[in-house]
Amino acid sequence: MLAPSDTNTTSFDVNGLQVILRRVTSNEVVAANLYLLGGTRQVSAQQAGLEPFLLEASERGTVAYPREQLREKMARLGSLIGVDPDHDWTTFALRSTTATFDSTWAIFADRLLRPALDSGEVELLRGQLLNGVRQRRDSPDAQLEYLADSLAFAGHPYGIAPSGTEASLRRITIADLRKYRQEQMVTSRMLLVVVGDVDRARIERLVATTLGTLPKGSYTWTPPAPPTAQPAGVAVERRELPTNYLLGYFPGPSAASPDYYPLRIATAVLSGRFFAEIRSKRNLSYAVHAPFVDRAVATGGVYVTTVDPRTTLALMREELRNLQEGWITPRGLDQLRQQFITEYFLDNETNADQANFLARAQLYRGDWRRAARFVEELRAVTPDDVRRVARQYLHDLRLAYIGDPGKLDESLVKVF
Repeated sequence: MLAPSDTNTTSFDVNGLQVILRRVTSNEVVAANLYLLGGTRQVSAQQAGLEPFLLEASERGTVAYPREQLREKMARLGSLIGVDPDHDWTTFALRSTTATFDSTWAIFADRLLRPALDSGEVELLRGQLLNGVRQRRDSPDAQLEYLADSLAFAGHPYGIAPSGTEASLRRITIADLRKYRQEQMVTSRMLLVVVGDVDRARIERLVATTLGTLPKGSYTWTPPAPPTAQPAGVAVERRELPTNYLLGYFPGPSAASPDYYPLRIATAVLSGRFFAEIRSKRNLSYAVHAPFVDRAVATGGVYVTTVDPRTTLALMREELRNLQEGWITPRGLDQLRQQFITEYFLDNETNADQANFLARAQLYRGDWRRAARFVEELRAVTPDDVRRVARQYLHDLRLAYIGDPGKLDESLVKVF
C-alpha cells in the first residue's frame, strides 16, 4: 500500500470538475469514486432520496446501453458500479481492472449523462426502493439510526434520510428525476478521485470527452452549518423485543476544527469504559459503545442494547462524568493513538479505501494533502484536550429508544 504521503498523487481540473489521481502500480484494480456534493442539502425532505433514485434508475438503461446490453457488458467486464448516498454527498463508484477501465468508464459516464428513465423501469425500481425502506423497520438498528438522526438533527440537513422515506419516494416523478439531472449534474458539484494504475493523460481524456462536457455550473462546496443547539430529548418507539435499543447523539465540531481528533479519541475512551463497566463487569449488554460519526459536522454518541435501560443509562452517565471530570493517563492515550494508527493503515489497504480517505481530506479538511498529516495531528492530542472536548460537546443527549417504554427512565437522559 502507498501511504497518503506518497508523491504519486496529483490533482487537476477538467471544466470545473476537480480530479484527484493516485497512481498505484502494485495491483490491477482501479477505484474511481465520483462524489456528488451536497448530499441531503440538495433536496427538501419531501424529495429525500431523489439523487440515489436517479442514479439507481440509470442502471436500467441509458441512451447508448439499453438495460440488457448494459448488464451483459458489465458482466463480461467483471466490473462494478455502485451508488452510496450519504448526508454530505452521494458516491457514484466504479471498480474495474486496469485493462477494463476505459470500457467500464464509458458505461459509468453514460449512466450519469444519458439515463433512459423508462417509465416502466422507474416504477419497478420505485417498488424495490420502497421495499428497502420498509425493511428498515424490520431491523431495530436501522430504524434506531433513522430515529436518532431525525431527532438529533431536526431542522438540519442531517435529519433528512439520504435514501428517502416511503412518502418521499412515492412522491418523486420521472419529471422530477429529469429536472434534477438537468439542473444538478454540473461539474462544479463533482469531485472525482481515482486510485489505480492509470496515468493522468488517460483520465483527462476520458473525463474531457464525457463528464467534462457537462455544464460547469456555479456550485461551491462548503460544509453545512452546525445544527442549532437543542436540549436533551427522547424519541420512543414501542416494540416487543427481547432487548431494548438505545442510540443517542451529541452534535460536535466541524471536521476541520482542531477539536475533531480530540473528540474522536474521547469517544474511543468512552467506548472502552462502557465496555468494561457495562458488558465485562455488569453483563448488562452484548453490544455497547460510544459511536463517532465522521461527517462534515462530527458527532459523538452512546449506543447500547440492554434489558435494563435504567441501570445502563445511569452507568453511561457516570462514565461520561468521569471522563469530563477526570483524566486519561498519557500511557492510556498513547495506546489509543497506536490503535488508531494501526487501524488507519489497515483502513487504507485497498484502492477504494484510499480514494475515500483522500476525498474526506479534501472536502472536510480543505486539502487532500492533509491526509498525510493524520498521524501527526493524532499525536498532538493531549489528555487535557480529551477532557475539554468531553465537557464542551458531550452534553444534551438526544436519544432514540426502541423497546419497552416502561423500562426507560427519561429523566436520566436529561442529566446527560
